[in-house]
Amino acid sequence: MNRQFATESRHTKWVTDVTEFNIGASKVYLSPVLDLHDNRIISATAGPSPSVKMVTDSLRMAIRDLGPGEKPLVHSDQGFQYRHTLWRDTLAKAGLTQSMSRKGTCLDNAVMEGFFSHLKEEWFRIQKPETVDEFHTGLNDYLRWWNTTRIQQRLGYLSPDEHRAHTTAIA
Repeated sequence: MNRQFATESRHTKWVTDVTEFNIGASKVYLSPVLDLHDNRIISATAGPSPSVKMVTDSLRMAIRDLGPGEKPLVHSDQGFQYRHTLWRDTLAKAGLTQSMSRKGTCLDNAVMEGFFSHLKEEWFRIQKPETVDEFHTGLNDYLRWWNTTRIQQRLGYLSPDEHRAHTTAIA
């Protein structure tokens, strides 16, 4: 990735990571896949542990969104999930290229970390879900809002979906 975040078209570069939420005595882990073209969350899974299955399920959901010939570079940190054979085999089967940051180099995942920051500031810390069910409902609402409504300066003050529709219409 080498901190080259810009892309000319969708499904060229994806980033992913895992973040943790504390809900009462429970923890919930979130694994989204974000398209760097328009900052759209392509897929997301959440569960009680940051398992290989959870992150691979998110990747598989994202892969289903690909059109013919679309083969994005998929970037992550060096978490155990992304070094696991299930993750690597899923990428290989779909013909996708894996990218990983060097140890101690988080800058290549800055966009995903930025998304996590927005998610926590704009939703989680304000809504303060008290149960795991409330968390999942609120998370789904936030992700829908992020993709369809939340404008972003980098996208010309459009939402990810508006930007995607605009760039698709031009092409």
